[in-house]
Amino acid sequence: MPKQLERSEPPLVRVVLFGPESTGKTTLSRQLSEHYRAPWVAEFARDFLQRKWDAQKEVCSEADLIDIAIGQVESENQAAEQADPLLICDTDVLETLAYSYWYFGSKADERLEESAQQAEYDLYLLTYIDTPWTPDDLRDQPDARPELFAHFKNCLERFDRNFVILKGDPYTRFTRATELIDKLIHAAQNKR
Repeated sequence: MPKQLERSEPPLVRVVLFGPESTGKTTLSRQLSEHYRAPWVAEFARDFLQRKWDAQKEVCSEADLIDIAIGQVESENQAAEQADPLLICDTDVLETLAYSYWYFGSKADERLEESAQQAEYDLYLLTYIDTPWTPDDLRDQPDARPELFAHFKNCLERFDRNFVILKGDPYTRFTRATELIDKLIHAAQNKR
């Protein structure tokens, strides 16, 4: 595996927002970051692909996926240096891999699969599709939301990840997420 796809491992509680497009991941991850005064790792793919769209009017290609994964891991490693005790990630390499499977088939780049397999997080918050779909330059699956959600859930199960599905209005999601994160932080502090 390339060095750029290796994650640093300071002792942190790592939480990932995970799920299909337009399900509230960015909004909730920012709220959680602010609430806990914890570093927030933005979704690298969004800025990367928006720049590509703006410059060339082209969407994500399979060749972009390793660059996206490297950018996500590097962003996470930088944020982890500032985090204590919590790091909030708006997606991760497994999300990149899930999109790879969806758009390009079941055989993904082995470096991407290896990076996703090795990365460990304390909790994935899988955002449900009960939020309004909001169009933008990059989103293209408004009619496939149930199938996409099932696909993302399947990826979490396939990679044996600890996850909870978040449903409901923004307050309900935030409240449930903070309950779960508070327990993780408490448990981590008791181990120190």
